[in-house]
Amino acid sequence: MFVGCASFAPLPTTAINDVLSGRLAIRIDAISSEPARAFSAAFDLRGDSGDGTLALSTPLGSTLAQARWLPGQVSLVTPRGRREFTGLDELTREVLGESVPVEAWFDWLRGRPWPGAPSQGDTPAGFEQLGWHVDLSRFAAGNVVASRLQPAPAVTVRIQLEAA
Repeated sequence: MFVGCASFAPLPTTAINDVLSGRLAIRIDAISSEPARAFSAAFDLRGDSGDGTLALSTPLGSTLAQARWLPGQVSLVTPRGRREFTGLDELTREVLGESVPVEAWFDWLRGRPWPGAPSQGDTPAGFEQLGWHVDLSRFAAGNVVASRLQPAPAVTVRIQLEAA
């Protein structure tokens, strides 16, 4: 998806509690004439849903992309250059072809619903929020799986958190 070399500004320094990192894999199922798509990378998520960064890198540590956001402003830096977006939803739709609720990840990866939207079925095994089922059945091992079946295509985000 992202190839080449680029110079990236260092990520802002934040408190250790504000950093989530590990590996992620995103799969978008095939529909009609569109084939299935998949993407995986190491990630570093810092800040919060209103002011944060998401860096994606290869297994060897090369930076693939770096997203930064503040209220009303989102930028993405890749080896192809810098692009601006109105929000994280627009960014994920443009880059992945589907919306992925990055703003909710800060809470989902801590084993709880995001306070920015209603949720249902909040149990240790998981919950439903924003049209996604968040599976926390392996949360103790650092594994979170979020799945969206509707609207098509189905999207699955698998995250394995690094041990703190």
